[in-house]
Amino acid sequence: MKINGVFTAGIALLLSLAGGVALAPSASAAGPRPNFQLPFPCGQVWNGNSSASSAHQSWEIDFNRGSTADADLGDTVVAAAAGTVVISADQGSANGYGNLVKIDHGGGWSSYYAHLRIRSVSTGAQVSQGQKIGEVGNTSKPGNNISPHLHYEVRTTDTSYPANIQKAVFNGVTFGYPIQDVTSHNCSGSNNPYSPEEVCGSGYGVIDSAALGSAGKVYLLYNTSNGYNCVTTIKSASVGSATATSAYLEVQGKSRITDSGNFAYYAGPVRATATNTCVKWGGKAGASTYDSPFEHCG
Repeated sequence: MKINGVFTAGIALLLSLAGGVALAPSASAAGPRPNFQLPFPCGQVWNGNSSASSAHQSWEIDFNRGSTADADLGDTVVAAAAGTVVISADQGSANGYGNLVKIDHGGGWSSYYAHLRIRSVSTGAQVSQGQKIGEVGNTSKPGNNISPHLHYEVRTTDTSYPANIQKAVFNGVTFGYPIQDVTSHNCSGSNNPYSPEEVCGSGYGVIDSAALGSAGKVYLLYNTSNGYNCVTTIKSASVGSATATSAYLEVQGKSRITDSGNFAYYAGPVRATATNTCVKWGGKAGASTYDSPFEHCG
């Protein structure tokens, strides 16, 4: 189903895994909650909806971000927290989840990622937070005609299904049930609270990026409403401490715009309009530097 208010598909799924999951009887089995992040790459904004499907038991969430039925098909899904893959299988015929990945995070906590187009990890694999585990899809039980979306759940082992489905918490903040737009801070464990879209502002979306070793990442964003580009460098090391960081944007034929200094979280934003003109962009964090060629000339 599309759940962002633009498109809605209307077929309910039978989404119970109660018969296939061993649940511990102890009422105190679940330990401290892991530091869950949104299950999508850093900086992306997704619309979550827990009320658009009659198949939902309680705090499950369907995620989309596009405005058409197939807009999200093939988008990357990443691990919300580190753990061990305990299920990576097509379970469509059994329960309607289609391609499902379940990650055990320890302490009685696990997360579920359903309807995937492909699964990028195998059962038994150790995954890190932010690691790709699959792609958004529409796999389900044969005969269920659903549009692409990610069905996400968090469960504990301290009670039986469906009471063990917990409210989702991302970056320390409880999801705003039933519907909310959420920005991903799943930035490879950097603990940087800022995303490139937050730095550049409303209307900007990431169109390119480059890693700066383990020190950070530089992003190129574009705003379709006003034709402006934006560059920011987001730190992933020494976060919160002022260290040398820079970001620049150069429109072909014009002077380079640079933001450089000792920053705790990010450099930038630097913005410029470049209609039908190529841009060069880059930045520095730690000892690593990235300089693009002139590109993105549209």
